[in-house]
Amino acid sequence: MTSLSLLLWIVSGIVLQLAIYFGIGFWRHWQGYQALRESATESGLTVSPVAASAMPEEAPLSAWSGYRTFSVERKIIEDAAQSVCSFYLVPEDAQPLPSFLPGQFLTFRLDVPGTAATEQIVRCYSLSDAPRADGYRISVKRAVPPRDCEVPPGRSSNHLHDHIAVGNRLQVRAPSGHFHIDRSDAPVVLIGGGIGITPMLSMLNWCLAEQPGREVWLFYGVRNSREQVMKAQLETLAVEHPNFHLWLCFSDPLPEDRAGHDFQHQGRVDVSLLRTQLPLRPYHFYICGPTPMMDSLVTALEDWGVPEARIHFEAFGPASIKRRLGAVPTTADQVTRNDIVVTFAKSGKQLAWQPASGSLLEFAEANGIAVYSGCRAGGCGSCQTTIQSGEVAYRNPPDYDPEPGSCLLCVCSPKTSVTLEA
Repeated sequence: MTSLSLLLWIVSGIVLQLAIYFGIGFWRHWQGYQALRESATESGLTVSPVAASAMPEEAPLSAWSGYRTFSVERKIIEDAAQSVCSFYLVPEDAQPLPSFLPGQFLTFRLDVPGTAATEQIVRCYSLSDAPRADGYRISVKRAVPPRDCEVPPGRSSNHLHDHIAVGNRLQVRAPSGHFHIDRSDAPVVLIGGGIGITPMLSMLNWCLAEQPGREVWLFYGVRNSREQVMKAQLETLAVEHPNFHLWLCFSDPLPEDRAGHDFQHQGRVDVSLLRTQLPLRPYHFYICGPTPMMDSLVTALEDWGVPEARIHFEAFGPASIKRRLGAVPTTADQVTRNDIVVTFAKSGKQLAWQPASGSLLEFAEANGIAVYSGCRAGGCGSCQTTIQSGEVAYRNPPDYDPEPGSCLLCVCSPKTSVTLEA
């Protein structure tokens, strides 16, 4: 036998073994398929020869442009202090609503009575429930003046509480915002402080409905039981869903508030609590609350070693939150010289910029330049202004995406000398 013949015999043997291996594998898969088919037939199900992935899907509804008229279907007080009210909104045209990403918000144009005449103001409020096709829900806390401060109460929240009744109409822009939960199966920690619980409720309800096997923790911080919203609903969800872990944190409990019954932790939500309670998992953290809470938590999570990509937050004034890892530096961080000039073209003013001047909106107002604004947090787009020349910088990307060649004055600062159409 020659070497060539021997080589051919070896190759033939290998090919025969591979054919037998793949033949057995195919036969086993075929038997499994046939068993599954017979089981489906016995159950009365129709087996389609077309793959599910090839079936046409219904196109999702697109968001509407501008403002759309909604009416208030229901108003429900959500806390014992009667400071948080949920508004259930339905479209006046009765057409299906586009879905949204849990955590996003709605933008409202409100006609608020003033001292001389009605004034139009723009405000953003987080959606507080999972998406549904026939309506939206927001939950609004009545803003009161700080103690010992001569400032008026929150105009929009008090207007909604006191003057908007069932059946009234509201002008609403489509859901938007970059703060929303991801759709993976990664374990998630939701942290809400005060009325910052609203986007967490949207994320929670969506997770439990669409991903019941996903591990979800909710740490909810308030002063006491009078300020807690939707107590019964949250406790029911915790009982019904073993993958949902609820931690109520009271910083100033009332005498009748019982530890272990009305709340699980006395104190604020902090990293020491998270480190004590959370198992070792690659959690994604979603946080919303007052700025002091955000400042401490975001920094502490980074110090704990949580990757920046797993820390997601929305604060009441998101531009004020500083990040240690990979943060976009502000103009104050970038610029040390004092040769930046801001030109307001319409107003005819050319002003020297200082790093301590705040946002461009604050800088304009301090110099007597009127700029229309709404949320003052980069969410509503009311202060969008065209950039005629120069560049601006944002500490964090705004929730509202400005048009090319424009910026949101409330959350940006000049990176170079800049000319604005204002």
